[in-house]
Amino acid sequence: MFNKGIHTRIKIVLFILIVCLILIIGKVFYTQVIDYKKLNYLANQLWNRNLPIMADRGKIYDRNGVVLADNITTTSLVLIPNQIKNKEEVATKLAEILNVSYEEMYKHVSKQTSIERVHPEGRKLSYEIADKINSLKYDGVYLVKESTRSYPYKNLLSHTLGFVGIDNQGLSGLELMYDSYLTGKSGAIKYISDAKGNKLELTESYEAPQDGVNMTLTINYELQAVLERELDNAVSKYNPDQALGIAMNPKTGEILAIASRPDFNPSEYQNYTVEEINRNLPVWMTYEPGSTFKIITLSAALEEKLIDLDKDTFYDGGSVNVENARIKCWKHGGHGAQTYLQVVENSCNPGFVSIGQKLGKEKLFEYINAFGFGEKTGVDLNGEASGILFKLDKVGPVELATTSFGQGVSVTPIQQITAVSAAINGGTLIKPYIVKSLNEPETNTVIKSFESEIKRKVISEDTSEKVRYALESVVTNGTGRNAFIDGYRVGGKTGTAQKVKDGRYMVGNYIVSFIGFMPANDPEIVVYIAVDNAKGITQYGGTIAAPIARTILQESIDILNIEKPVGASEKKYNYLDRKYATVPDVTNMTLKEAIQNLKGFKVEYTGTGSKVIYQSPSKDTRIFEGETVKLMLGG
Repeated sequence: MFNKGIHTRIKIVLFILIVCLILIIGKVFYTQVIDYKKLNYLANQLWNRNLPIMADRGKIYDRNGVVLADNITTTSLVLIPNQIKNKEEVATKLAEILNVSYEEMYKHVSKQTSIERVHPEGRKLSYEIADKINSLKYDGVYLVKESTRSYPYKNLLSHTLGFVGIDNQGLSGLELMYDSYLTGKSGAIKYISDAKGNKLELTESYEAPQDGVNMTLTINYELQAVLERELDNAVSKYNPDQALGIAMNPKTGEILAIASRPDFNPSEYQNYTVEEINRNLPVWMTYEPGSTFKIITLSAALEEKLIDLDKDTFYDGGSVNVENARIKCWKHGGHGAQTYLQVVENSCNPGFVSIGQKLGKEKLFEYINAFGFGEKTGVDLNGEASGILFKLDKVGPVELATTSFGQGVSVTPIQQITAVSAAINGGTLIKPYIVKSLNEPETNTVIKSFESEIKRKVISEDTSEKVRYALESVVTNGTGRNAFIDGYRVGGKTGTAQKVKDGRYMVGNYIVSFIGFMPANDPEIVVYIAVDNAKGITQYGGTIAAPIARTILQESIDILNIEKPVGASEKKYNYLDRKYATVPDVTNMTLKEAIQNLKGFKVEYTGTGSKVIYQSPSKDTRIFEGETVKLMLGG
């Protein structure tokens, strides 16, 4: 019995030992095989140290290689607290250089961490401050490379580009939308330390940072600068509540220039309100478009063959009654008998009411939707609005009438210029875009490109040609005459829209606009300008917005190399217009003969000879009557 009990206990002990051995072997296997990577990582963390080196953010270029968003290399302060021997002394010196309190700096130098980044006082240091810190030669005090975003042209394209935070993360605009591409991968200076954090000799290695992907935009810097300058001039001259402009290639949807006022400096975004930073008006703002919307009504009627511009007529008595509403023409007493081409030229509201009535609400709204209103264009810019349209079952005779001339509907500028582009480019609605390509950072070779995207066919080429013909006539003979450029074919349409507040139209407060394009026979650029509540002037699109658009279109001739067309329309002058005249050739004439031939111009001359040997401007140049022609006499 006794021997049997001892034998049993021996078995139990042996079993326990075997189980323990199995558990030990299992634990060793788990540690060495299964959990190896995790434990190895944790072990390495005890002696490996990395001093971070920030990568450069990808650059942003215009279509011609002009850098719009760049990087400036700066330095930042990083501490290894375990390596700092005299913490009080180091804290005192660094606090003095960085202009912070001793207590704050002492927290940094004594913090129980392997690496301490001094934030924000030690970030993006100037050369002078970095040099002072470097001259201290303290153990555990390091200066590492850091990149700061730079915008060489300050406010230019600010809402579109956006801005970045202190850690170079995109916070708005393209910087935010494409942050994953633009952000690079940081590198490091790596070394091995002992248990106290001291660097071991001959263990340092360098891991290079990987810069972010570059970006090329469809923007033309020269045209962008012109647009920004003209908006600044408008703000200075008219003190509007807001102003905006877009220039686009109507055939491709490429945005060539885009801007709004107020704007901001992305490098100093902290100094601006949230509204100033986030309101990219060309894609965000919604308002009644006014008469520029008549282009859509006109396109629909021509496509449906409901009117003939030259043969069909309309009599404008100054107003038209629709149910209980009286809709007035802007001209007191009306325009009388007109062709429908003259209805367009004169921007006659009663005439467009009649066009809307011919179409009917179903057909008019079918075209409005087809031209992209009521939905986002899909432009690659954040914050885009979709606008507001009447629901078809809520459209009565009055709503049909007002919609036909751009009142009672709400659109965005990007919708407006996209729709008009379709009306003049042959009838194809194209998605607008601003990012042309993403590029490899070292060689700037294209790694991803973006192309035009056709959404749908809206009207025929024949109808589009008729629309261009009518809108060129608006500039030559009608309300858009202030956009006329002598020798070139310009088309366009003015707009004057009364603003709405709390459901009521405001008195004396308008958004005036103009949309123009050239050459009218084969458009290469379309420009939309809108000015909100201009002060100190009668508010009409033709007097405020059209001259701004004209300047931009005129400068685009050289910027885009637009050739002078054959058969440009002649302008019909009224008594207020300055007239163009062609300068004759007066070289080899006597002074008396030259003056006789230059009637209508001022003449200045130098020299003592008997004949004209040189003239400026040269022969066949078109200038305004009354301008000066300079002559040089000789012979």
